[in-house]
Amino acid sequence: MTTMVHEPRTQEDILLNDFLSLDLPDGYRAELVDGEIVVTPPPVGDHELCISKIVAQVLRHSATEFDFSGHKGLVVPSGGPHPKSHVIPDATFAPADLGLLRGAPSWMPVEPDGVAMVVEVTSSRPELDREAKRYGYARAGIPLYLLVDRQEQRVTLFSGPDGKDYEFSDRVPFGKAISLPEPFGIELDTAEFA
Repeated sequence: MTTMVHEPRTQEDILLNDFLSLDLPDGYRAELVDGEIVVTPPPVGDHELCISKIVAQVLRHSATEFDFSGHKGLVVPSGGPHPKSHVIPDATFAPADLGLLRGAPSWMPVEPDGVAMVVEVTSSRPELDREAKRYGYARAGIPLYLLVDRQEQRVTLFSGPDGKDYEFSDRVPFGKAISLPEPFGIELDTAEFA
């Protein structure tokens, strides 16, 4: 009789397997952020309106042509004992000439010089967008992170990722324009976010 020997599975492997095998109701989405499985319900209309306004302005006014996704799963470095987070930004922009989204897997590792900007609009757990996801995007080297904080009624653009966090931030209240630097090169109007 032959005995089968199985590789021991780590806690991280078990958590990732459980996360990837979740069966959610339509419209719900799950993310694995710093070792925590986060399930969110379908967004409210004001949340979606902010994203719609950002996407329309970027695609209409930027000199660079961008590919956009509102559902792109990204694998980014995590903090603490969990090596990777699986996040779904509200918007992901990549220069169209890179073809980054074409043929990409459901959970795409972030490559250097790939994703130009990610956008999050806060909802039921704003602290995830303000901290854990921000740090993950910075560790991944994503050049720009735009946070629309509906609870605080302000927009913050984080830039200059240093491998731990973003070195710079520009913050404006709703109603004021915020400058998106190159490759975007536009003034983003936030008047309709309130």
